[in-house]
Amino acid sequence: MSEDLSRTAYEHLWMHFTRMSGYRDAPVPTIVRGEGAHIYDDRGKRYIDGLSGLFVVQAGHGRSELAEAAHRQARELAFFPIWSYAHPKAVELAERLAGYAPGDLNKVFFTTGGGEAVETAWKLAKQYFALTGRPGRHKVVSRAVAYHGTPHGALSITGLPALRAPFEPLVPGAFKVPNTNLYRAPLHGDDPEAFGLWAADQIEQQILFEGPETVAAVFLEPVQNAGGCFPPPPGYFARVREICDRYGVLLVSDEVICAFGRLGTMFGCEKFGYVPDMITCAKGLTSGYSPIGACLVSDRVAEPFYRGGDAFLHGYTFGGHPVSSAVALANLDLFEREGLNQRVLDHEAALRATLERLHDLPIVGDVRGDGYFYGIELVKDKATKETFTDEETERVLYGFLSGALYDAGLYCRADDRGDPVVQLAPPLIAGQPLFDEIEQVLRAVLTEAWSKL
Repeated sequence: MSEDLSRTAYEHLWMHFTRMSGYRDAPVPTIVRGEGAHIYDDRGKRYIDGLSGLFVVQAGHGRSELAEAAHRQARELAFFPIWSYAHPKAVELAERLAGYAPGDLNKVFFTTGGGEAVETAWKLAKQYFALTGRPGRHKVVSRAVAYHGTPHGALSITGLPALRAPFEPLVPGAFKVPNTNLYRAPLHGDDPEAFGLWAADQIEQQILFEGPETVAAVFLEPVQNAGGCFPPPPGYFARVREICDRYGVLLVSDEVICAFGRLGTMFGCEKFGYVPDMITCAKGLTSGYSPIGACLVSDRVAEPFYRGGDAFLHGYTFGGHPVSSAVALANLDLFEREGLNQRVLDHEAALRATLERLHDLPIVGDVRGDGYFYGIELVKDKATKETFTDEETERVLYGFLSGALYDAGLYCRADDRGDPVVQLAPPLIAGQPLFDEIEQVLRAVLTEAWSKL
């Protein structure tokens, strides 16, 4: 049965971001069940879910109350659009999210995923400035190596040239500035605060270079995912907020990964003390039990759309889906009942300390991140921070490491969007026993990987 399913997967299931040719003569890994912080394949083997699916399954697998919420709602109202109509679960969820959000982010525009939420934010920023008499403001600023999604607008905001190249020309007007990779900081590498202010000031320089009257928004993740979990240096977001206010530019906090407990707060901006004009979110809102995303919008930005005859000319058939909204509400109930945010805050130092044990390995250059969201950068030389060649990345990272971690019972991500990293984001229910198990697998596999360099 497993061989038949694998062959059928290769023949008919076009997997995302996947070299399909790699499965022509090899079995397709097939996951059939999840329980807590573990997943099981079609042969019954158990794996640690070290990535929460894809930074998604915050509450862990097998939560029957979330499945039951979906079942109840599907029986009552399985679908209705929010195009000029409302339904109770979307209304209740919008109110709930507005209550959690900082500042005056009281308006919630639902999507079905994170890339759509980012697309929504850029389109909304453009139309907002058009309605307020500043139609020249259409450009956006984001960071090098940052990933913001696959729709054409979101991909234009994305700072990964290799992902963008096959689909160019993209949407014009998206410009990139340096990210907050302190490990490879060109300046002030030994002074995190100075580096943070320098990195923030590059946003100001880009705005000035393009002309403030042409710039609509700055898109930033609280902790940048691609490149391997870059946290913000001290003072970074305070300076960014100041710059955006000075030039009348909207600040969008892209929290598709960082919201809903990944950093120990409901929204990542809370962790770092800034209030954006919009928040984009998805993934952990339902712990993955049903797809949904959202763009949270400040009253100030929403105001022109709430008067006169203007409408935001944008929407998605499945935005605010009744079943997904019901699951999200049940998931947020679970968050509060089990104190998942506080659990992350209570255990994040232990996760960091456990992963930092790996510093004694010659292949480990840096361990960085926040909350339950970490990257381990791999190097050839710790003293010089020399990274892998393209051949070594292909041979060691993809040819060995990715498969070896999985074979050893750890599902996580080995990635080279930027420098070679291993990324970890366990479910928020994880504690020290699982941290130790993750470290032991990493230690054994990374030791073997070093021998192949």
